[in-house]
Amino acid sequence: MSIELEMAELESAEDFLTYFGIAYDPGVIQICRLHILQRFHDYLKHRADTAPPTHEQYRDCLARAYEDFVHSDAQTEKVFRVFKRAAGIATVPLSSIRRARP
Repeated sequence: MSIELEMAELESAEDFLTYFGIAYDPGVIQICRLHILQRFHDYLKHRADTAPPTHEQYRDCLARAYEDFVHSDAQTEKVFRVFKRAAGIATVPLSSIRRARP
């Protein structure tokens, strides 16, 4: 079975961490589970390598995402848009920028 198919069966942050053999503190997961999984996704998305990730690359991205929240918190890391907006960080999609019509 491919790693993508195996990962499709994982349901929680704990499942992902266990699957990749990453020791974790349940207290960190309880507070930051969605933030960790989103950061994991972001790290995978922004990899320089265009080839499909290997098991080790998936593991490294997840371990890095988890460690971000062991040493910090959700408000500091600003993973989700709501925290970015609260800090005054805004993004505007290019598709919404147009010339004004006379």
